[in-house]
Amino acid sequence: MPIHSTAIVDPSARVAESAEIGPYCVIGADVEIGARTKLTGHVFMEGPLTVGEENVFFPYCSVGAAPQDLKYRGERSRTRIGDRNKIREFVTIHRGTEGGGMLTQVGDDNLLMAYVHVAHDVHIGDRTVLANATTLGGHVTVGDWAIIGASTGVHQFCRVGRHAIIGGYSVITRDVLPFSNTVTNREAKVFGENATGLKRRDFSAESIDALHKAFRLLTRGGLNTTQAVQRIAAEVAASREVEELLEFIRTSERGFIK
Repeated sequence: MPIHSTAIVDPSARVAESAEIGPYCVIGADVEIGARTKLTGHVFMEGPLTVGEENVFFPYCSVGAAPQDLKYRGERSRTRIGDRNKIREFVTIHRGTEGGGMLTQVGDDNLLMAYVHVAHDVHIGDRTVLANATTLGGHVTVGDWAIIGASTGVHQFCRVGRHAIIGGYSVITRDVLPFSNTVTNREAKVFGENATGLKRRDFSAESIDALHKAFRLLTRGGLNTTQAVQRIAAEVAASREVEELLEFIRTSERGFIK
């Protein structure tokens, strides 16, 4: 097991033989690190924490530390990191709290760029990109394939839907619709479907066209949300993506960006 002589690894930590621990890393108690995961150097990890396989952690990131929540009382909450993630410099990922399900979780194949903050009880899906200095408040959920632009702040308890893209420097205080292209200045607005991203991921032309029509009714039809949902259900060709969009709207508790 390649562990640098300057690294400090708690005796209770479970580190796969093929994992690599670089110089000046600190690995605390009850940390499990999977096969072929690499900690390049100056990485801090605190348990309970489970890290999967083939991840790369860059210098000065911190994973599993106590949350910045005044209600936290030292409960034995957890952090879970999946496989093949790239966690860049100065990223912070905090463990869960009793009020949020006791778990902060990052899925597989994600890229968290430098200075990203993942607060307590956040759940990130698979294949997302969080650009530099993205900040996720507590209890945020980010769906698969979502892209969040640099220096964007996402308010606690908000959801970012699957395949959404959020422009840089946005302030997100309500749910972000799946498949949408969303950007905020002082007021958040949806600019239609995330057509480029959906094409790159091999969504059919029919699915993209149906989403285009749905977003047009939702954002430019001069309708309130109830009217728009009724028109979409009646006039837009049925597809899994449109059904997901409508279900996302129906289950939104904070309202959504329109």
